Amino acid sequence: MEKNKFKKLIDIAAGRVLADLVIKNCKIVDVYNGIIVDGDIALSDNIIAGIGNYEGVKVIDAQGKYAAPGFIDAHIHIESSYVSPEELGRLVVPHGTTTIIADPHEVANVCGFKGIDYMLNAAEGTALDIRMMLPSCVPATPFEHSGAKIDAKDMEEIMSSDKIQGLGEFMNFPGVTLGHDDVLDKLIIAKNTGKVIDGHSPGLKGKNLNAYAAARIKTDHECETIEDMHDRISRGMYVMLRQGSACHNLRTLAKGVTPYNSKRCLLCADDMQPKTILNDGHLDNSLRMCVEENIDPIIAIQMATLNAAECYGLEDRGGIAPGLRADIVLFDNLKDFNVDNVFINGKEVAEGGEYKLPIAKYDISDTKRSFHVKDFSIDKLKLKINSEKAHTIKVLPGGVVTKKNIVNVSTNENNEFIYNSNEDVVKVAVVERHQNTGNVAVALLEGYGIKEGAIALSIAHDSHNIIVVGVNDEDMAYAVEELIKQGGGIIVVNNREIIESMPMEIAGLMSNKTGEWIDKKLKNIHEVAHNVLFVSKEVEPVMTLCFMSLAVIPEIKLTDMGLFDVTQFKFIDIEAK
Repeated sequence: MEKNKFKKLIDIAAGRVLADLVIKNCKIVDVYNGIIVDGDIALSDNIIAGIGNYEGVKVIDAQGKYAAPGFIDAHIHIESSYVSPEELGRLVVPHGTTTIIADPHEVANVCGFKGIDYMLNAAEGTALDIRMMLPSCVPATPFEHSGAKIDAKDMEEIMSSDKIQGLGEFMNFPGVTLGHDDVLDKLIIAKNTGKVIDGHSPGLKGKNLNAYAAARIKTDHECETIEDMHDRISRGMYVMLRQGSACHNLRTLAKGVTPYNSKRCLLCADDMQPKTILNDGHLDNSLRMCVEENIDPIIAIQMATLNAAECYGLEDRGGIAPGLRADIVLFDNLKDFNVDNVFINGKEVAEGGEYKLPIAKYDISDTKRSFHVKDFSIDKLKLKINSEKAHTIKVLPGGVVTKKNIVNVSTNENNEFIYNSNEDVVKVAVVERHQNTGNVAVALLEGYGIKEGAIALSIAHDSHNIIVVGVNDEDMAYAVEELIKQGGGIIVVNNREIIESMPMEIAGLMSNKTGEWIDKKLKNIHEVAHNVLFVSKEVEPVMTLCFMSLAVIPEIKLTDMGLFDVTQFKFIDIEAK
């Protein structure tokens, strides 16, 4: 800070000169003492100068509204919102979110460092402060092909950059607990640069959890039970209560929050679509839910502000106190958290639910042309099963966890699977789209409900190959071919006709259009998926399908290399005994 600005800050704080801006008549949420303080907030440029009784060159009357620090989402993948970073800022800032900790491992798995550079540059086009983590797992696992590979040597230079907040979620938890060399190299680089390491360790317990925590992995957003949560907190980790579009464990874990452990609890979305933001909100909705689950509202606000700031070393924010960055949210009460005014870095950026700044989009050219598919044909969708029984990937509605199941199947004279409309078992295929390998892996999906046509996506976590599900090979092949032509996204097909589609021109993962446009498109896609293709009403057709290739979430998934048993961490045959 320049000396003259430093002196000005001190003079305003001391009351010797007028503040640049005073937000008067606030009920200030003191996250340090856990109390509410009546008073004004004085600003010097973009910094809070003081709280108390102040006058300013410009005055905003809060009229008794609550003033809290700006909300911090502790873990989110921008790509899973299907919008650009600039557009995500427009959507979430009016809900009080001023900072997000973003892990761009989706786009990194498609475009490598070009994708990360795009995200960093695009992040400059929004008032939302996007703190970027460096993806730790590109590829996410060695059991699939991705569009890039980032090893420890590649990480060395960028990890020391101020643009990188830490190392993104370490999904290869077996590699950590077993002490694999390549994993240790990545962890050591993060530790040597003093950066935070995010975790991802579903189901890890006992000594294996000790090993994971001993690596100083600081967070986890994959707790399914209160026992999981308490196990991690007792080992010095932070636990994220997640409320997104796909995964909802906030209400479950909220019951495990106490006044004693709440300092190790954070709020996050992980994955959040525009529909959820437009209908429910963002962290403001998480706060409402926390209060509904009997968490004290000030403790809930601490979880959305101070705790996250302390976890990620953001020493300039997280509270309303002299010398901190002026990220401030005004809302009406401590139950509904209806956000009115939002200030980021001292500037009012949202009012009455509207984002006040122009949107400046960054060039997306480096993220296009992300489809490199070799020799795809309908013949590659044939599935030979030399048995009367076969393994299926069974969908469990409401989440991304699947069950490994065994069913009786029908085959033709060539032992190829035949779809039976009386059975809720269909083909699902993953088509490699990055390295021209020509890989196409086919398996069986149970519980999805589809009875007509096919759906194809280029969003298939985490390597984002093409994933397609359908009741016949003709529609499945047509959906894949047309998806490639449109440059990725989502496509719904019936009788070799496109009945709905949503192009996603940014790496096949994000659209450069508005959240409202995407929301309308997704509503139409869901409508035709449920009412024309008869996908089960209990299943979210897009989000469910895009997680069927995620080979780090139990119990069984499909990658371009084959059917993968996550619990055994190995490929298995389609045939079952």
